[in-house]
Amino acid sequence: MIPLSRRRFIAGAAGLLVPAGAMGAALVATPRQAEGPFYPDPLPSERDHDLVQVGAAAARALGEVTHLTGRVLDLNGRPLAQAVVEIWQVDANGIYLHPAEGARAARRDRGFQGYGHTRTDARGEYAFRTLRPVAYPGRAPHIHCRVWHRRQPLLTTQLYVAGEALNARDWLLNHIADEAQRRAVIVPFIAAGDTAPGEWQARFDIVLGLTPRDPA
Repeated sequence: MIPLSRRRFIAGAAGLLVPAGAMGAALVATPRQAEGPFYPDPLPSERDHDLVQVGAAAARALGEVTHLTGRVLDLNGRPLAQAVVEIWQVDANGIYLHPAEGARAARRDRGFQGYGHTRTDARGEYAFRTLRPVAYPGRAPHIHCRVWHRRQPLLTTQLYVAGEALNARDWLLNHIADEAQRRAVIVPFIAAGDTAPGEWQARFDIVLGLTPRDPA
């Protein structure tokens, strides 16, 4: 259960950001991207929507807190309820929750969950509290995302931070040939202002390549 104060923040943040399909714009399918080699292994014992606070620990994760919200939709704008949305990313030190990090793992921030999942509501909405992603060698800042429904994986993708200089050199982002699809995964991160000083809000609507007649 999301605390009341956080629910109010999420509701306010959602109202400030323009969702996919607003003002009659045609929806663009979110492009598929590689899962990558760093899907958390093993998964953390805590796997909720709040990646910044692990259990009852007093310490909060290092880094810039971001309230990530969005909807899961089909190409006609129909929301997908009860979809499972997963995210995973590096911590503020640029380190994944994965044994392949080797000796770097000793520097991992234990206050950051590194992975989270949640379910969409009746309007297809989801919400996470996580970190503004940081770069690591060879990649622009990004967050991995995967959507499931009825235990079937529907889409794996990555979202990127609008305005990041490294976007222009990120090979995976620029491998998306369709310009509209490439723009669809580049997300504005907006200062939360008085509602949450020093924090960010971002909205990433995930549009599945499905129509109402397609099975989910």
